[in-house]
Amino acid sequence: MWTEKYRPSSFDDIKGQEDIVKRVKAFIKQKNMPHLLFTGPAGIGKTTLSLVIAKEFFGPSWRENFLELNASDERGIDVVRIKVKDFARTRALGEVPFKIIYLDECDALTREAQQALRRTMENYTNTCRFILSCNYPSKIIDPIQSRCALFKFKPLNKDDILDIIKKISHNEKIKIDSKAMDALFIVSEGDCRRLENVLQSCAAVSDHVTEETVYSMASVARPKEIKEVLEFTVKGKFIEAKKHLLDTMLNYGLSGTDLIKQIQGQIWSLDVDAKKRLEMIKECGEAEFRLVEGSDEFIQLEALLSKFVLLNS
Repeated sequence: MWTEKYRPSSFDDIKGQEDIVKRVKAFIKQKNMPHLLFTGPAGIGKTTLSLVIAKEFFGPSWRENFLELNASDERGIDVVRIKVKDFARTRALGEVPFKIIYLDECDALTREAQQALRRTMENYTNTCRFILSCNYPSKIIDPIQSRCALFKFKPLNKDDILDIIKKISHNEKIKIDSKAMDALFIVSEGDCRRLENVLQSCAAVSDHVTEETVYSMASVARPKEIKEVLEFTVKGKFIEAKKHLLDTMLNYGLSGTDLIKQIQGQIWSLDVDAKKRLEMIKECGEAEFRLVEGSDEFIQLEALLSKFVLLNS
């Protein structure tokens, strides 16, 4: 997979997290570091940076001194009591006096497992350092948060995404239109892993990647089509809006929640009164809640469009 192929192997390759990289480099220079807590959305470099840290500390022997576990797969207390503790109690190989344990998605750990992890972090500080990664830091108990240096990762901006696209385009000999690059940025939402997966799917179809190919492969409607639906509702044309939305939904194979998220994003670009836009956003939230609860998506989407028409009448 391209996700593995283009995974950075050094700090210089990591995009969009310059402040974090600068702080981590200081730890490498001192040949010591505290426990670390990485937080932020998916696909922005948390796991990658952990691997780079291990390679910088341990060199060729990094695999023997680095344990990677995904807490969402093994989230009970036994994983902390057995796997983590067994690895932590042995000394590291080489000059660095500690090993590194990387716990990915640790916000999936049960509270009992987190309490056990808290004690393990205390007892094996001399022989082991922990790097914890999560999407939602509020799910990590306070005693663990207070033992870690916190690093908040941010989604990659457009310039960083375009740099990655251009690098892949050059290495893989793929022609990518400028509009396709903008589309890739939109569908990736700052997630590098999603970007590479969508681009790989597009490249499998053709060596010339276009905007249409990107939206089709990502199962995302073009923003222009969603905006056209909303403009029909603003003009009071419910039947046209309903037909256009249904066609878009079927053409791209979208679910109701996918469409509502795209609708919510396009509402801000409408040329209507600000108060009406706020009311429309409020209705999007209500419709999404009903879909999550199991309501029929076609009925809820029609109801949403009808509310938009009534708000703008």
